[in-house]
Amino acid sequence: MSEENKTKKVKKILGIKGMNDILPEDALVWELLENTVESVLKSYGYERIRTPIVEETGLFARGLGAVTDIVEKEMYSFEDSLNGDQLTLRPESTAGVVRAVVEHNLTYNGPKRLWYSGPMFRHERPQRGRYRQFHQIGAEAVGFPGPDIDAELILLCQRLWDDLGLENIRLEINSIGNAEERNRHRADLIAYFEQHKGLLDEDAQRRLYSNPLRILDTKNPAMQDMVNAAPKLLDYLEKESLDHFEGVQRILKRNNIPYTINPRLVRGMDYYNRTVFEWISEELGSQGTVCGGGRYDPLFEMFGGKPTPSCGFALGMERLIELLKTQGDVNTTSKADVFIAHQGEDALPEAFVLAESLRNTGLDVIVYCTAANSGGSFKAQMKRADESGAAFAVLIGEDEVKNGCASVKALRSDNTADKQLSVPFEKVADYLVDQIAGECGCGENHSSHDCCSH
Repeated sequence: MSEENKTKKVKKILGIKGMNDILPEDALVWELLENTVESVLKSYGYERIRTPIVEETGLFARGLGAVTDIVEKEMYSFEDSLNGDQLTLRPESTAGVVRAVVEHNLTYNGPKRLWYSGPMFRHERPQRGRYRQFHQIGAEAVGFPGPDIDAELILLCQRLWDDLGLENIRLEINSIGNAEERNRHRADLIAYFEQHKGLLDEDAQRRLYSNPLRILDTKNPAMQDMVNAAPKLLDYLEKESLDHFEGVQRILKRNNIPYTINPRLVRGMDYYNRTVFEWISEELGSQGTVCGGGRYDPLFEMFGGKPTPSCGFALGMERLIELLKTQGDVNTTSKADVFIAHQGEDALPEAFVLAESLRNTGLDVIVYCTAANSGGSFKAQMKRADESGAAFAVLIGEDEVKNGCASVKALRSDNTADKQLSVPFEKVADYLVDQIAGECGCGENHSSHDCCSH
C-alpha cells in the first residue's frame, strides 16, 4: 500500500439534515410516551393498524388536495426504477389508513377504532419540533357519524396528557361545516380578501383562489387585524352542523374539559368537515400544536369506498417528548434492575446462568462483558453498575463460586443498614424479586412484575 493511501483520511458519512438519530440516552423517554399512549388507546378500545411508509403518490394528491403545501412542495416522491410507479414516502397516515380500510373492507361488520404510530416524511425547513423525518401517533374512528366519537377522541387526549403528567396544554375547537356551507363562506371570503389584497403576503396571495381558508391560519402579524375581521365560517353553518357542534361541546362541558372556540381554526386538507380541534402548548414556541384532529366524512368516497363517517387525530411525538423533558420527571438513567459483575474463569459461566434465571422472573439484567480500553476489575465493573442505573449489583468471584453464594449489593438505598449480603445462587432470584417488587409498594405478588415499573 502506498504512503499516500495510508495517510488518506476516509470522509465521514453524516445523517441527512432533518432526519435525526434517536440515541439510547433518549430511548426511555420515547418508551414512556409509546407505552403510555398504547395503554390509553387500548383502554378506549382502539386496535393497532400498521400501514406501509410508501404509498402511490396519487393517494396523497387525491386525499390532501393538489394545491396544499404538502403536495406542492413537501412530499418525498420518486419513480420506482423497476416498474415506473410513482411513489411517495407518507407525509401523514390518515390517507393510508383509509386506503387500507377500503381495500380490506374492514368496516363490513361495523365501525372500527384504529390507531397507528411511525415515521412520516416532509421536506420542510428543519426547526425546533419540526423535522423532515418525524414521528406521529394517531387514532382513527371510522364508521361513527355522531358528535360522541369526536368528544371521545378529545377526552382520550386529555387522559393522555394527565397520564404523562403534562400541564398547560390548551384545547381549541371549531366547526368547518360541510362542503356546501364552506363554499358559500369561501365565495364571501375571497371577495373580502380581494378588497384587502394590498395587505396579503406572498403565501396568502398564492392561496387566495386555491385554498383561501388557509389564509385564516396565517401567523403574519401584519395581517392579523384584517384576518380577524374576515367572514367567520360559524356564521354560515346550518342546523345540522350546528347541532353536531353543540353535541360535542355538551359532552366536553359535562366532563369538565376546558376549551376555546377558535373560528380561525381550519385544516389544510380537503377532506375535513365539521369538528376540528387542536391541543396547543405555549412552551414550544411557534411550533406549539402538539396534537390536531377532526372529522373527515368525505374521505372514504374520495378513495372509492362507501360513505363512512369518521374522525381522528395525530400527535407529534418529538414535540410531546420536548414537553416531557421540560415538564415531566422522567427517569432516563435506569437501563436494568440488576447488574452482574464477575471475575475469574469459573465465575463467567455462573454469571450468565444466574442472569438467565433472573430474566425468567421478569427482571432486566445487564451482565458485564469485556469492554475495549477498560479494565475488568470489580472496581471498574461497579462503576459500570452505577452508570447503568440498576437497583442491585450481584458480584461473583472465585470465592463466591467455591461457596455457592453470590454477593448482592443494593446500589440505590439511602439506608446504611443495606450492606452487601451473601445469598445462595439458587435463592438470588427470589431475594431480588422480593426486594425490587417491594419497592413499588403496591402489595401485590410480583413474581411476573406485571404491575411494576422497574
